[in-house]
Amino acid sequence: MTKWNVENVPSQSDRTIIVTGANSGLGLATTAALAGAGGRVVMAVRDLKRGAAAAATITGNVEVRELDLADLSSVRRFAEEWTEPIDVLVNNAGVMLVPQSTTKDGFETQFGTNHLGHFALTNLLLPLIRDRVVTVSSTAHRSGTIDLDDLNWTSRPYKSWAAYGQSKLANLLFTLELERRLEGDKSSVRTFAAHPGYAATNLQGHSGNRLLTGLMGVGNKLIAQSEQMGALPSLFAATQDLPGASYVGPDGRGEQRGHPTLVGRTAAASDVDMAKKLWAASEQLTGVSYPSLTR
Repeated sequence: MTKWNVENVPSQSDRTIIVTGANSGLGLATTAALAGAGGRVVMAVRDLKRGAAAAATITGNVEVRELDLADLSSVRRFAEEWTEPIDVLVNNAGVMLVPQSTTKDGFETQFGTNHLGHFALTNLLLPLIRDRVVTVSSTAHRSGTIDLDDLNWTSRPYKSWAAYGQSKLANLLFTLELERRLEGDKSSVRTFAAHPGYAATNLQGHSGNRLLTGLMGVGNKLIAQSEQMGALPSLFAATQDLPGASYVGPDGRGEQRGHPTLVGRTAAASDVDMAKKLWAASEQLTGVSYPSLTR
């Protein structure tokens, strides 16, 4: 049986797709595939110069717009300046295992960028989205826990891996609650999550720990799959007909490598009550609320 690959991406003609963090890694591979299939892809990037250089490597209809998910004023500006219908929003951008720091708004950097920035962006753009939202999570969600009393690590001793796991678990709970709300509004919009397995990207190179960075670099060379393979779950979620709140990952051992398939999530990532509580906390932190929809 032939497995799903980039050649199976259906025509994206007449479709507009926004991909966050599109100037490198999984985002660039996702952008290249969707543009190659005829889509109009908007590369939402923090650094316009790097974004333009990345866009120059892609064949197809792409454009670059500025978006810094670690700055809610940038998120709001991006949303305010966008007035056209959007078919797909791919919440791809992220940071991983960075030293303890905060976003411009004072949020722990991994939680603030990976979850809160995308939470705000999605809700602000939602009235314009026609088809689906895809949010990139990670197998690291399996080690994550949500501490509603200390989401930004102001009381606990900071642990970068635990903070990353929390942010990736938050991505899945966000998808779960967003789907519940969309279904309640009888919206035609669906929301999915995806994870790349172990893919060689520059995401692993910002830990601030020389030994850890070196070990991950070796892993990238010897174990990880390519950025193009790592992007397949996102592409599958962005283009295939799937049940709402589906989670897509690689089909290989431990979901680390392979071709896209529906995968499971932990009980914590399926906790409807916690998803509601996290949503309420995220609205309070960002000042952005869900826009009721009737479609």
